Amino acid sequence: MSSSSSYSNPPCAACKFLRRKCLPSCIFAPYFPPEEPIKFTTVHKVFGASNVSKLLNEIQPHQREDAVNSLAYEAEARLKDPVYGCVGAISVLQRQVIRLQKELDATNADLMRYTNYEQVNNDQTMVNQEIRSNLQYGRKMVPGYYNYSSAWNSGISGDYNNIGTDGDSGR
Repeated sequence: MSSSSSYSNPPCAACKFLRRKCLPSCIFAPYFPPEEPIKFTTVHKVFGASNVSKLLNEIQPHQREDAVNSLAYEAEARLKDPVYGCVGAISVLQRQVIRLQKELDATNADLMRYTNYEQVNNDQTMVNQEIRSNLQYGRKMVPGYYNYSSAWNSGISGDYNNIGTDGDSGR
């Protein structure tokens, strides 16, 4: 059982869509594999096979894959939004980033207010505890005045007339 045709690779998605023989030198083959026919179909609908072929032949081989991916993304965006294409999608995402940034700023402001409120409450609680403690031991405190009597009662003399002298009046 001999076969007149030899086994060859399946045609790329572009050649299959265009119904032509896919040669080994096909410019589309590396970028439009047979498993992704929709990718070429959308690019062809928006840009045309001839224009894509010209573009791929004009750019460096190392840039072709990125160019095809960009064309495929733009073609898909153009089919969804014929007027703005991917610029419309970028605009929507920018508005979403701005909205989320405002939401984050508001949340941070709420967090700052909450932490400041907690700090004020903690400070007030400490003052209230000190007042209760002083009242419990019979000490009176004037608002804004702190009782430093423990420092003064630790051996510091109350005789201010003899400061700087040896204890005698110097007369």
